Amino acid sequence: MLRNLESACAVALLTGIVILVGIAAVARSMGSPIIWSVEVAQLLFVWLCMLAADLAMQQRRHFCMSLLPDSLGPRGRHALEAVNLLIVIALLVFLWIYAWRNMVLMHPRLIGATQMNGSLIHASMVVGLLLLLRTSVAQLVAHLRNMAPPGKTDRC
Repeated sequence: MLRNLESACAVALLTGIVILVGIAAVARSMGSPIIWSVEVAQLLFVWLCMLAADLAMQQRRHFCMSLLPDSLGPRGRHALEAVNLLIVIALLVFLWIYAWRNMVLMHPRLIGATQMNGSLIHASMVVGLLLLLRTSVAQLVAHLRNMAPPGKTDRC
């Protein structure tokens, strides 16, 4: 259900960006540019990037390198996958702490013509990292439940 909600939000954000850029282009060509359109499009795009990263991670379509796992046996590959997920989880927690601090620091700053708080843009990192953390923890739990190592993972 959450994947469907995230997908719907991503589609809505992409649609909003396309419509906003289209309207801004037409307005500019008619001689009356919408000065806030770039800022709003950037805000929507940052949120879209974070949602898309989580959706890619959920489907195991995020980038990876398979040179080392392919050279290991099934048990080694299984152990390496668990270690990789633990490292990713630790990194996401570390990044989330600093993303939170950055969002709080950026709240008083107003951005351009819209005068929106900078924290609206930086909150995308906080939320996106939490989504990625949730996905990584769920993948680790599922991986550890499957104690028998698979023949070849579908990671890449």
